[in-house]
Amino acid sequence: MGRYFEKISYEQFKRDFKDDFETYKNYELPTRSTKHSAGYDFRAIYDFKIEPGEQKRIFTGVKVNMENDEVLMLYVRSSMGIKHGIRMSNGVGVIDSDFYNNPTNEGHFSFTLYNSSDKTYHVLKGEAFGQGIFQKFLTVDHEAEIKQERTYGFGSTNKEE
Repeated sequence: MGRYFEKISYEQFKRDFKDDFETYKNYELPTRSTKHSAGYDFRAIYDFKIEPGEQKRIFTGVKVNMENDEVLMLYVRSSMGIKHGIRMSNGVGVIDSDFYNNPTNEGHFSFTLYNSSDKTYHVLKGEAFGQGIFQKFLTVDHEAEIKQERTYGFGSTNKEE
């Protein structure tokens, strides 16, 4: 199975962004910036700004495939929080392995950021705004078999936004 990022389809891109094939073919998948970085940097597909007190959902253009016992944890970049008061609205994003290719949104995930400062925060196209870290997780011994499967995208399992 493996672990990898891939672009969402162009059809999904048009739904979540706009009909802009040039941008679609040129945006980059997340990468690590240094040899020993834990986090994969997510870069802005378009310029955006977050006004003071505003919460904004930032789509990535990315879906992720991973092993069943792994999760992708999403975090704001440290410097954004420390220097500019930008934080994740939910603290930490959790992308489960069964989110990949779900029928609602292909597994396209986003960061929802909040500006707690008194200044507008600007992010330019191509600039890193978040990071994702893969982690293994454990389950309890003797857990009853779970038969429920994900049938929706973002939000609580089996519930639409």
